[in-house]
Amino acid sequence: MSRDPRRLLCALDLPPFAQPTLLDEALTHSSAGTPNYERLEFLGDAMLGLVVAEALWRRCPDAPEGDLSRRRAALVKRESLASLARRLELGEYVRLGPGELRTGGHARDSTLADAFEALIGAVYVDQGFVAARDLILRLFDGRIAQVAARSAAKDPKTRLQELLQARRLDLPEYEVIEVSGEQHAQRFIVRCRLPGLGHETRADGTSRRRAEQQAAELMLGELAA
Repeated sequence: MSRDPRRLLCALDLPPFAQPTLLDEALTHSSAGTPNYERLEFLGDAMLGLVVAEALWRRCPDAPEGDLSRRRAALVKRESLASLARRLELGEYVRLGPGELRTGGHARDSTLADAFEALIGAVYVDQGFVAARDLILRLFDGRIAQVAARSAAKDPKTRLQELLQARRLDLPEYEVIEVSGEQHAQRFIVRCRLPGLGHETRADGTSRRRAEQQAAELMLGELAA
């Protein structure tokens, strides 16, 4: 027997739904029939990606695109969402079919993460963009702050240098190989080369510094592959 979803709304400090059936749908697994949470999960996934991306963009003004993408992925990956869902005891509210109940479906990462996304989608449809955004930011605030602090502490060039030093390798060499555009809107293409390994990456940016950071980020990706 699942819990009364109204308790969940109280725990989240949300008002009652104008369309209660939406909340029921968001908390119904496909094994329990239709309508279920799959369509709302689709909306919630998109909403989470947008809100977390904007929060990181604002808090990490110097981080390159690749760095922001990786940090967003870490925040909204299945395991992270399941962790938040467990904190809310969301599994206790999800309605499951008999087979899923017998096999402990309410505790699975996949079920918890999907239901969490569906809940966000339901809040968006019922209460609007601002309510859904505010809920996401409240739930993710501490995690976003931690990620932003790590990003500000060590940029890609610093991390690349530390990695190479730890492996007793030569430090990277950066070279501007092309500058294009008008004086007020220039773009720089920079090459990052590792003399000892023969690896090379190229990246562009609106300043030499941004291009170097992006090239270093790409190099970190190569070394991690």
